[in-house]
Amino acid sequence: MNTPTTVIGRSVPALRRVVIEGVVPEIDGGRFAIKRTVGERVGVEADIYADGHDLLRAVLLHRQADETEWIEDEMRLVENDRWAGNFKVEKLGRYAYTVVGWVDAFGSWSVNLFKRAEADQDISVEVLVGAEIVQASADRARGEDAKKLAEVAAKLKRCSRKDREAALTIARSPELALLVNRNRDRHADSRYEKELDVVVDPERARFSAWYEMFPRSCTADPKRHGTFRDCIDRLGYIAGMGFDVLYLPPIHPIGRTERKGKNNSTSPLPEDPGSPWAIGAKEGGHKAIHPQLGTLDDLKLLQKKARELGIDIAIDIAFQCSPDHPYVKEHREWFRERPDGTVQYAENPPKKYQDIYPFDFEGEHAPELWEELKSVVFYWIEQGIRIFRVDNPHTKPFAFWEWLISDVKRKYPEVIFLAEAFTRPKIMYRLAKLGFTQSYTYFAWKNESWELTQYFTELNEPGVHEFFRPNLWPNTPDILNAYLQKGGRPAFASRLILAATLGASYGIYGPAFELCEGRPVREGSEEYLDSEKYQLRVWDIADPNSLRDLIAHVNGIRRSSPALQVNSGLKFHRVDNRQLFAYSKVSEDQSHKLLVVVNLDPRNTQAGWVSVAVEELGLGTEESYQVHDLLTDVRYVWHGSRNYVQLNPAVLPAHIFRVRPIG
Repeated sequence: MNTPTTVIGRSVPALRRVVIEGVVPEIDGGRFAIKRTVGERVGVEADIYADGHDLLRAVLLHRQADETEWIEDEMRLVENDRWAGNFKVEKLGRYAYTVVGWVDAFGSWSVNLFKRAEADQDISVEVLVGAEIVQASADRARGEDAKKLAEVAAKLKRCSRKDREAALTIARSPELALLVNRNRDRHADSRYEKELDVVVDPERARFSAWYEMFPRSCTADPKRHGTFRDCIDRLGYIAGMGFDVLYLPPIHPIGRTERKGKNNSTSPLPEDPGSPWAIGAKEGGHKAIHPQLGTLDDLKLLQKKARELGIDIAIDIAFQCSPDHPYVKEHREWFRERPDGTVQYAENPPKKYQDIYPFDFEGEHAPELWEELKSVVFYWIEQGIRIFRVDNPHTKPFAFWEWLISDVKRKYPEVIFLAEAFTRPKIMYRLAKLGFTQSYTYFAWKNESWELTQYFTELNEPGVHEFFRPNLWPNTPDILNAYLQKGGRPAFASRLILAATLGASYGIYGPAFELCEGRPVREGSEEYLDSEKYQLRVWDIADPNSLRDLIAHVNGIRRSSPALQVNSGLKFHRVDNRQLFAYSKVSEDQSHKLLVVVNLDPRNTQAGWVSVAVEELGLGTEESYQVHDLLTDVRYVWHGSRNYVQLNPAVLPAHIFRVRPIG
């Protein structure tokens, strides 16, 4: 704020002449933080200008949230009063940043001095003006700065009388300019009125490959429940495909009341295991482990063995209960009762989930409920879990998630929350702004080239990519789309390549995905036939038709390709055949450039001419360049923007080209 001063009986603002506006990134007026991972840079731009013709200077201030001292980094004028600067975030947690600008008295004097000298005018008085500017800084300075500035001021005074060239040499010194501005009168600085925030997460938040697996199906016998120790035996298989996050659906005891049977039947058999999302039984609730999976020690052993292979274990947070959950008996006040005295079960008409009771997040006893649910998350963190996939967060209050996640991240900034919210875009974005680290997307339903282009253009817009980190899943236990149902193995292969290259984070639900499980429970449904949600499944992971080798190869390409480890740098390229989809990814330092072409037709060979936007790849319009297919190790020489591609989906539905200039 400008400080009022009195002039001829009237109060006017002190002359802080610089205006700072249009600061980016800034989410919703600074209400929410942007996101980065350790080692990334935060680029900041702002419109910075003032009245008159004086030169300006600006700095980007930044600090960790728990520190008091600001670090200053110079900003540079880009064009048309637009300034830019950046800083690197090197630790987990929160950072703050803002912008300061001021009139550069020394710089303005220096420029004008040289103009007068070039016009062969007398500059002796102007040199004395410069001496006064430098002396004023000396008077404000301390220590060595004060000494150096005073010496220069005295030298300028001497030069004004007899040594024009020496004065000009002093005036062009960048070191002196820096020294004078460092010791400027800061009361005249303009400071942006907001301090903006950055949340800094671990690298896994930016770049990760997830594998979802039901631990109870890690078995070779359909009558024997899989265990955590069985999962340990499966870790080599998962690591061999290149995944670094193993996500387990709810691992808690499962209720028996209103238990669902095979294919979501409401008439279960005694041996039916029920849905893992119907959490809670006599054996315990959200802080307990299903006894058939093993013990807490078994889970910790699984985590240890996974870490040795570079894999983090993620578990499901589903804040809901079966009718048998201890909470229902001990805290009936945490649930809504219907007029007939029964507890309201979950439903999404016409769907009914009689085996699940939702919590009442708004009732009189909500504060105690919120504290208890937060304690669930802290309990599993204390057991070594650092990644949580959160079930249906959009059906709980926004305020609850903002409160919970901020409390968790304050103590454990390395924790990652993935929001499973297949809902309206604004709600998905709000959850991301509130603190969710990653988010599910609509990718599973975007199958046409125009849909993919439109959707990923939206996700990469500056106003979105600063807070929304997409995690792309071609399938989940709830989603088997028509494309996968009808397209067979080529459809699974193309969706894998799209997910793994369009986004820095992606996941698959396996072994259903790599074994190309495409049977719906009925025509028109996205539910799997014999879904693992309701029964044990035995998977033949040695099936020769499996996509495991392709998955391993694609994940290897991701690990060796910096361009695929960030969501930025995505550009689309026109193709004269709408069944072919082309896009490029370029690393932030421009050293690694990929061009991906995918056949979206799983049944037929498709060919066409790709109009390569060569300028996006740093190439000349008539330049020849090499494209090296990382999937097949075949190299081609292309020339200019128009080049021919033909892809047979039965062989391989895509090219992942590394682009290099020849020579």
